[in-house]
Amino acid sequence: MNNDQSRKKRTVKFFLIGCGTITVLIVAIVAGVGVWLFSGPEGTEMSAYHPFRSAKAKEEYLKLYDMRAKKWPVVSESRTVDTSYGQTFVRISGPVGAPPLVLLHGIGGNSLQWLPNIEALSECYRTYAVDNIYDYGRSVYTRTIKGPDDFVNWLDEFFSTLVLGDNINLMGLSYGGWLTSQYALRFPDRLNKIVLLAPAGTVLPLRLEWMMRAILCAVPHRYFTKSFMYWLLEDLVQKDEASRVMVEEWVGDSFMATRCFKPKSMVNPTVLEDTELQSIKVPALYLVGENEKIYSAQEAVQRLNKVASNIKTEVIPNAGHDLTIVQAEMVNRKVLEFLKQP
Repeated sequence: MNNDQSRKKRTVKFFLIGCGTITVLIVAIVAGVGVWLFSGPEGTEMSAYHPFRSAKAKEEYLKLYDMRAKKWPVVSESRTVDTSYGQTFVRISGPVGAPPLVLLHGIGGNSLQWLPNIEALSECYRTYAVDNIYDYGRSVYTRTIKGPDDFVNWLDEFFSTLVLGDNINLMGLSYGGWLTSQYALRFPDRLNKIVLLAPAGTVLPLRLEWMMRAILCAVPHRYFTKSFMYWLLEDLVQKDEASRVMVEEWVGDSFMATRCFKPKSMVNPTVLEDTELQSIKVPALYLVGENEKIYSAQEAVQRLNKVASNIKTEVIPNAGHDLTIVQAEMVNRKVLEFLKQP
């Protein structure tokens, strides 16, 4: 084969790869637009299987959810709390009468994300692991969440219904970390301390690479979900075979959730202004893995140390967005040390 033919073959190959990539991106964008256009508006009639796509989808997902919940390592009770935004499911552990610690999970998940941490956290605290009202899990929304104010108002109603008082410890992971910061800005008098675990947005904008990979998860094929999670949880994937098996399980669970739940558009996490970060008067701890993928851990810590020295910062070694799992013992210890400080 001469050089001209080789060049032509390479050109055709790159052209086809480029077309394929563009096609995938178009499908992803269309899927995203579909979510935005067809998410149920406030006030629409709810089916018996809402927020699932069908009765079969509800049965399939909840069966898996309940099977995973059997791994919860401590004694717990479950409650469903009514709010004006719908019913909120919460898993409660720890000693009755102990200080309250509310846990907000990351996007695309549920309260079971706290499995690696709940035993340690529940020794001295009454823990409340919440299924976000507008995410996957057992909570059922009846009103569209349109912005941060809706999320904050929902949380405040939830706290009041549970009679948690005005000395609440609030900890959030990723998207839950952003919600924690939003609540701290609006209702600081109800809080004792807050913990921000690699909060989405909040400190820095999300990287373009994260956004592109996350968008591709809208394509209805397991490959894209797996590719995204293996990239995001790289430290955990590389730890050992048991960890890879765990991630594979989560890939399957996540892909099932996207197929079982009706699509809806989530509120984008925002980056706080300097003045907003400075106005957080509640004692706050910010933890981030050194290999964080959603933004630069080093730049995030530098910004906080510069403009908001009121927020204590620490970098977790050999961890990324999976810091609560791959370095669970270290994260648990640092959180508990912070919460116990006078």
